[in-house]
Amino acid sequence: MFKKILVANRGEIAIRVIRTCRELGVQSVAVYSEADRNSMHVLLADEAYHIGPAPSAESYLRIDKIIEVAKKSGADAVHPGYGFLSENAEFATALKEAGITFIGPTAENIRAMGDKLASRDLMQEAGVPIVPGTEGSVTDAKQAKEEADRIGYPVIIKASAGGGGKGIRVVHDPAELESQFRACQSEGLNFFKDDRVFIERFVQNPKHIEMQIFGDTKGNVVHLFERECSAQRRHQKVIEEAPSISVPEEVRKRMGEVAVKAGQAIDYIGAGTIEFIFDNNSKEFFFMEMNTRLQVEHPVTEMITGYDLVKEQINVALGNALSFKQEDVKIIGHAIEVRIYAEDPKTFAPSPGLIRKCRPPQGPFIRMDNAAYPGYEVPIHYDPMIGKLIAWGDTREEAMTRLNRALDEFMLTGVKSNIVLHKNILSHPQFIDGTYTTQFIDTEIAGNKQKDLFMFVDDNVFIISAAIVAYNEAKRRDTSRLNLVSRWKDVGRADQLRNH
Repeated sequence: MFKKILVANRGEIAIRVIRTCRELGVQSVAVYSEADRNSMHVLLADEAYHIGPAPSAESYLRIDKIIEVAKKSGADAVHPGYGFLSENAEFATALKEAGITFIGPTAENIRAMGDKLASRDLMQEAGVPIVPGTEGSVTDAKQAKEEADRIGYPVIIKASAGGGGKGIRVVHDPAELESQFRACQSEGLNFFKDDRVFIERFVQNPKHIEMQIFGDTKGNVVHLFERECSAQRRHQKVIEEAPSISVPEEVRKRMGEVAVKAGQAIDYIGAGTIEFIFDNNSKEFFFMEMNTRLQVEHPVTEMITGYDLVKEQINVALGNALSFKQEDVKIIGHAIEVRIYAEDPKTFAPSPGLIRKCRPPQGPFIRMDNAAYPGYEVPIHYDPMIGKLIAWGDTREEAMTRLNRALDEFMLTGVKSNIVLHKNILSHPQFIDGTYTTQFIDTEIAGNKQKDLFMFVDDNVFIISAAIVAYNEAKRRDTSRLNLVSRWKDVGRADQLRNH
């Protein structure tokens, strides 16, 4: 077993890894930027080291700083979490050269699947179904038009190095192709320093289904079933669940076999995810990309299989065989995860600031991977996700009911949050019956289409508002009583006049 693991990340994923380290009796090392000096992951780790200013390019993305701290602290392994350096082949190589174990795939694995064009060709050679599209990259608008005409509209333009919702454009109208092509090129260059793009057929009624796989150094590759990630906003996942209500059993079996084949094609080691675009009409599925890291949504897989994926990552990084075989992995019940963001639920603008109250929900079969606490300042420099709420049930209906109850209990004040967005999604007929697709949130939920559900607000505002309502109600009652007395007096005078 490793003696000490450095967690090269922040927020809830750093806390998640630190907790598994503690359960395994392994010391943990946290790193933090100036903006995260008082973050929970810093408080929970056995050791913590400052690595630079708030901007991630000057702290969490500094390979030299991470390795310097690993050596200084005596850490013999590094867990990258997700994001930041988790899919950086240079980082994996630098750690290996420094004699420090990278708890993740090999640099070769990362390079093979990090380029969407190269991975698409690799998967096609391995017999994995891919979406019909261009052979190689498209270099200019004229070629883009020719390829789009050949493939047939609508098409989707993708940056070869894109990810996280960046470098993607869907085109329905040929008149928009050139502008969207150039925009995609520009985004690829600005975000990933790579302006290569390719074009694929756009699946009209798409669902985003992904398969969790795991490989070890002994040549074993297994899958842990699928996750449904179709509840997205602008290609960013919002809610994930497992298993998918839309995938028939025979398709699930075939999808798992294909995902394992994809992992075997590159001798994959560690946790990875094969992402598929799934046609909800024809039930066809096509390879989209592979994420060579732990996913944000891994808890739903843990909830339905009973396996600690971080623990298994550490086990495999030690050179051990997987602790389970394919026949050991079973689906138990249903799990749903919602991502809790400090953001305006209607405009989706980040809402950084001081958290005044934070009371995460509890109760049977509720899990909260949380980085927020009262007095925590949500920084402006990073993704505004502060936690993930996961509910498990024997059935999907039970998991949804339990999740709704947990969202009702969730108190978060001082910043705006998307808790009300999740309530709206969970109550929508398309989510309830499972027919929702990747366009569901943008077309049915976003903006002013949301219902005005009750949300917790800042405590002081709530107290003042309640006092005003109570005062007005008391005043109304007093006025009503005075009017009633006055009316009785009038009746009494009328009776006296009649008697005379």
